[in-house]
Amino acid sequence: MAILLLLTAAASAPPPTVEVSVTGLRNAKGQLLVCLTTNPKAFPDCSKDKGSVRMAVKAADAGDFFVHAPATGTYAIAVVHDENSNNKLDTAIFLPKEGFGFSRNPTITVGPPSFKSASFVVAGDMRQSIRMKYML
Repeated sequence: MAILLLLTAAASAPPPTVEVSVTGLRNAKGQLLVCLTTNPKAFPDCSKDKGSVRMAVKAADAGDFFVHAPATGTYAIAVVHDENSNNKLDTAIFLPKEGFGFSRNPTITVGPPSFKSASFVVAGDMRQSIRMKYML
């Protein structure tokens, strides 16, 4: 009977939640575009990953928010500060005009970080702190 109860509890457990704390926003204009993916080939742009979690959060409300992971696994998060709310990262001569950030705050050299440098294991509810960066 105890095994049956454990199996039932495990089967009905809600998917894990990642609490995201964003720091370093230069203003409260626009929105944050958030991407949570397990697919290294789809990172940091989740547009080609049907299994990704994508959401927009008002920049004014972006101190802390929650992203619901579909299941346990290895994920990476990319965040864009879409200041003009046009649903994309604006660039000027190949440099981002808007802010960006990634889970685990990897060092940025040329181009986005690798999935491996931004990835983390989600085995249950957890927290990630993301520091925004601005190039221009």
